[in-house]
Amino acid sequence: MPYSTSFLRPLFDYLEQFYPLSESFKAEHEKSCKLIHVKKNKHILSPIDSNASLYFLVHGLVRGFVRDGKKDISTWFSFGNELIGAIRHPDQQLGHSIEYLQALEECQLICIPYTLIDSMYANYPEANLIGRKLLALHYYAASERSILARIPKAMSRYRKLQESNLDINRIPQRYLASYLGMRLETLSRIRNKVLTLDYRLCS
Repeated sequence: MPYSTSFLRPLFDYLEQFYPLSESFKAEHEKSCKLIHVKKNKHILSPIDSNASLYFLVHGLVRGFVRDGKKDISTWFSFGNELIGAIRHPDQQLGHSIEYLQALEECQLICIPYTLIDSMYANYPEANLIGRKLLALHYYAASERSILARIPKAMSRYRKLQESNLDINRIPQRYLASYLGMRLETLSRIRNKVLTLDYRLCS
């Protein structure tokens, strides 16, 4: 299959930002990866599933969340064109994650088995270079989320999130409130206040 028309083209384009990919590198992915479609509000992964793959979100909106009793706690959102996955210990070969991945819109994803990733690290030097750069990006994003969660004032957390590159208008309000650690009523009040303030500044 020509790589220019392959379902893996979006993944290859993304990875080639970090380092050129060899044809054999691409061929290994062609043999092991698969394209999946997930309907809106369905789970891509849950704790009852084996956490055996990473995913490249081609398009759609995904949230990661955990459960505390009957309460959902949103931990991150992805808007596409990036790698996503559930919490997994680096030394864990097989097992289940405490985290859920949920499609908030109709989603198209490329499923990348961890067995393939481990094989690529062992046999392709470029995989290690790409992996190091991806790790740095994900570490930075996790640090930003950690800082956001520690801001004491609800308004300040919302303003901090506004400064990010997240398209927060696409996120259902109940999930955004959970992510920001506030009640839905509080989020609605803050949004209305911010809209009023911004309108006055623009007038």
